[in-house]
Amino acid sequence: MVVSTVPLFHAMSVWAVALEREFGWNRTQLGFALTFTRVEGGFMGPLEGYLTDKVGTRWMVFVGLLILGSAFIFFGQVHTLWTFYLAYVLMALGQGLGSWIPIMTMLNRWFHRRRAMALGWSNMGSRLGALILVPAIAWAIDPDFDRLGWRMTATIIGVFTVAVAWPISRLIRNRPEDYGLLPDGDKPAADVPAVSAGRRAASAPRPPEVDFTASEALRTPAFWLIAFGHGFTSMVILAIMAHLGLLMVDKGYQLQDAAFVVSVYTAVAMGFQLVGGYVGGRIPIRLALAFFTTLQAMGVVVLVFADALSTFYLFAVLFGAGFGGRNPLSVAIRGDYFGSASFGKILGLSTVPMNVLLLIAAPLVGWMRDVQGTYTDAFLIMVMTNLAGAVCFILAKRPVKRTAPLPTPVY
Repeated sequence: MVVSTVPLFHAMSVWAVALEREFGWNRTQLGFALTFTRVEGGFMGPLEGYLTDKVGTRWMVFVGLLILGSAFIFFGQVHTLWTFYLAYVLMALGQGLGSWIPIMTMLNRWFHRRRAMALGWSNMGSRLGALILVPAIAWAIDPDFDRLGWRMTATIIGVFTVAVAWPISRLIRNRPEDYGLLPDGDKPAADVPAVSAGRRAASAPRPPEVDFTASEALRTPAFWLIAFGHGFTSMVILAIMAHLGLLMVDKGYQLQDAAFVVSVYTAVAMGFQLVGGYVGGRIPIRLALAFFTTLQAMGVVVLVFADALSTFYLFAVLFGAGFGGRNPLSVAIRGDYFGSASFGKILGLSTVPMNVLLLIAAPLVGWMRDVQGTYTDAFLIMVMTNLAGAVCFILAKRPVKRTAPLPTPVY
């Protein structure tokens, strides 16, 4: 997740500053880059989910990182707007094949009892990577200094990603059953002595998991409410990734200042991954999602009216807490509601309506800034979509799987 996600998405706000400086592209044009990544996600999400269930996470990670690394090398050579867009589509293709859907599917197969907490711990790794990598990328590509430059930095990232694709993929374990285990590290009952089995059952009873097929999940209101809730609350994430650096430069701050603000909200998000997992295991997960989503929206309100560096850091704390707490829960709720048997397909299908919403965010914010000369109204609209997502989560009640009625006996 660090290799595939941080340079592409978390560092987008610093890439955008360097690209604007070299090519003079406006904010709408730069925002479209992230839109094209969502076009890829909308088309490929269902296929990525299907392939993950079919061939496993290990091969998906290997192929995805190879494509991503090659695309980053290509990104380092772009000279025109259309090749920049093509590079971002190819990078998004590699990231999608080898990152979020496959890895979330794998984790949902390995953990059932404390799924939200497990996802929180796993996501801390990618947040830690962003905490380190985003300032490092900003330092390397800052156009005000003669350092590596954005082209050489992109090329180095690409070569490194290709080089680590094979060893990283070899560390992947697709499912516990392949190793004679059950989820949560349990062993089959036949392999456990009777006394320890009884102690295990008494201390940590396994909740029954109801598995929905993809078609069954599609027929539930919860599927659509979660998908649109996730989409509405992620719109502002893409807008922040694309425009935070540009917004701060507009207000007279340096690129490195923006990188440090990204680091702060990333650090806070890293800790709140665990807070979200803990809270989601103790109150209804849909209510926990609504709470953290609202906290995220409060952070964006602070950003809209930020007029000092300290206010930007307050935004970072609130936004990071909401974003971090929400992040593992938005995945865990799908596993809790629909089970793990068809999780890859269900997660992949849910990215279609989600990505339709994400298509809008970054270019809309960029276009409104180009027209109005300010980001204020654009980010206030993102606050409203964020709150709409909170309402969707509140309404997303746990579905009940319908079973076929028993045949009427004939006497």
